[in-house]
Formats: sequence, C-alpha cells, structure tokens
Amino acid sequence: MKNLNKNRGDGDINVIHEVIIIGAGQAGIAMSQKLKKQGISHLMIDSHSYIGEQWDSRYDSLILFTPRNYSSLPGLLMEGDPNGYPTKGEMASYLKKYVQYFDLPVALNVKVEKLKKEENIFIMQTSKGELAAKKVVVATGAFQSAFIPPIIHKDSEGIEHIHSSKYTNPKAISSDSVLIVGGGNSGAQIAVELANSKNVYLATSHKMNFLPLRVLGESIFKWLDKCNLLYAGLDTKRGELFKKRNDPIFGYELKRMIRKNKITIKPRVEKVIGKQVFFADGSKIDTQIIIWSTGFKASYKWINIEGALSEVGKPNHNRGISPIENLYFIGLPWQYHRGSALVCGVGRDAEYLLNSIIS
Repeated sequence: MKNLNKNRGDGDINVIHEVIIIGAGQAGIAMSQKLKKQGISHLMIDSHSYIGEQWDSRYDSLILFTPRNYSSLPGLLMEGDPNGYPTKGEMASYLKKYVQYFDLPVALNVKVEKLKKEENIFIMQTSKGELAAKKVVVATGAFQSAFIPPIIHKDSEGIEHIHSSKYTNPKAISSDSVLIVGGGNSGAQIAVELANSKNVYLATSHKMNFLPLRVLGESIFKWLDKCNLLYAGLDTKRGELFKKRNDPIFGYELKRMIRKNKITIKPRVEKVIGKQVFFADGSKIDTQIIIWSTGFKASYKWINIEGALSEVGKPNHNRGISPIENLYFIGLPWQYHRGSALVCGVGRDAEYLLNSIIS
C-alpha cells in the first residue's frame, strides 16, 4: 500500500480504520462530526482539492433559497443574519470552517475507484493507494454526473451545449438568445439572470409551481418545519404526499419575468437537430446556445459489492442503512425526508445512522 497524500495525521492506510466516510461534502462532514463527538475513530476522504470546492464551482450568482439558520450543520451556526440567504462562497467558507472548528479528519485529492468487501473488511482502491475499513459511509450524494437527455442528434454542430454545472455568468454567454432546459430552481435563477441582457427561452416538462421565500416575515422553510413537512419521513402520510409533488420554484422573480414577457416558456424539448430545437407542442426555434439545467444522475459503478445496488444502479437502503452489514449511505435525495439532501437535514440522518454504527 502506498502512503496517502493527506492533510491530517488520521489517514495512515497501513491500518484498518474503524470507519471511512467517502465524500467530504455537507453530508460526509455532518457524519464526521457525529462520529468525532462520540469519540469514534474515522477518516473522511474526498476527490476534491479543498473543502467547499463543489460550492465554489457553481455559477457566480448562486444564492441558496434556505436562510442561514437553515443552511447550518449541527453545532455551528453560519455567521451573518440568520434570516438572510447565503451565497455559494459563504457556503464553501462555512464548510471549510466547520471542518477546522471540529478538527475533523479528512484526506483530500483521494478518489475511490472501487469499493469491495472481503469477509468483514471493506477494501477501497483509490487514486492514492488502498484503504481498509470495518465500516463505510458513502456520502457522495446523488449529484455526481451531469445529466443531459439523449435527444441531441449527431449532426447538431454549430450549437453550444452547456450543463448548468458549467455555467458561470452572462458574460460567458456569447449569443444574444439562449434556451434553458429544465424548470428547477437552478434553471429559474439562471433564466432570470440572463433575461436582463438576453432573449431567454425556458423549456420545462411540467407546470411550475411557485412558493414565496417568506410568509408573514418568516422563511418558507420555517413554515414547512412548523407544519411538519420539511422533515416528514417517507413512512408518514405527509412525507409520502410531499414527495409526490414536483419541487417548487422558490421566490417569484421568474414569475415576474414571465409576466413581463422577458422570458418565453416552452414545453418539453423532444429533439435537437442542427441549430433547431423541437418542442412537444410541435413548435421549434433556432438557437446557438442551450443551457441544460437537467440535473444529475447518480454513479455508483465503483461499488463492487453484490446486493449493495439495485438493478438500476441505485443504493439499496432503508433510511441509509444498507442490507450489506456495516455499509451506510447519507445525503441522498429523500433518503428519509425532504431535507435529506439539504444542509439543514443531513444532521438528522447522520444522527440516525450513528445509532446503527455504534450498536
């Protein structure tokens, strides 16, 4: 085994670790803090070069729709107005500060290429050598690979395709006209920003529902919390009904732009041929740039353990607990509740997993 290039002393790979957490984003960090508080020896590993890099890589104007008091992990509140909304830079800085504040063990620039289990020990083949652990928590989340639907014909030259994860700011968009595909919050924010200087089309496959950021002076997330919706589990009627609804667009900026005819709404994109985009209603437009705000897909092909994944490659689990003994997942959308993939909710899931890990 080769020595790991780590930034802490906890990463000696010549030992079998008690617990290894794969991923040092918000979910992995929350899990690490719970383990550290209980005095459980462990190590976080992450493929990024620094804590918070994922947030820093998002588009320049990104602002969270959860206020600071709902954008904090257990034990350390984010600085600033608790009712204000943090920028991506604040989020990145906060996660870095959190790791330093709790002195959490982490090794960076370590990519897991394969995870297998030999008898009762997990073996990880990584970019920096081999690691072994008695227990593993997979905290890579479900947003690993940018997804663009397979509707672009091969002869579509002369048109630029940008996934929203690669979008930075309006100055990087050379065309005066742009099509954004995807009716989620990222697509909405990007559309509103570009509409100030571009001719913007926004294509969505479903009717968009809008929620205000604040109601009676309080964050909508506080009201969702009070109504027992934000953390309502999948095993409750509220949680089950909440999950069936499409995610709303938070805030009314997009709605106002649509009413002012600053943004043109189009239905689902069916195909792209050359510079022409064809929609579900039979209409078409010509465009030079498409921003695909179509989300991400999970990629767990590196988990080479029979029974760990479903037939479609998703984790088999019950509230993050795998049927594979001592294997756990955290940070999955709707792992148990709406907040499971949000900063405000991962601490609850980490607490639940902790009880299983230490039992």
